Amino acid sequence: MASRQDLMDWVHEAIGSLGGEASIVGVAKHIWEQHEDELRASGELFYTWQYDMRWAAQRLRDDDKLEAAADMPRGMWALKSP
Repeated sequence: MASRQDLMDWVHEAIGSLGGEASIVGVAKHIWEQHEDELRASGELFYTWQYDMRWAAQRLRDDDKLEAAADMPRGMWALKSP
């Protein structure tokens, strides 16, 4: 069963797969395409995963893995450069 923790990995993976920068919609689409079965089997997370995906992005920012929201155009996420 998928968890909020999995969403952190999936958000990071999606942005990387989309060239290191992606729209929130692009990330959601990628996650759905790659993890639909896991999401469908995830109980309540199935109904909240797009909200929880945003929580995951904030956690990735807190862990210094995503660019700060203030540094990005609205609706865009980017991996932090090493």
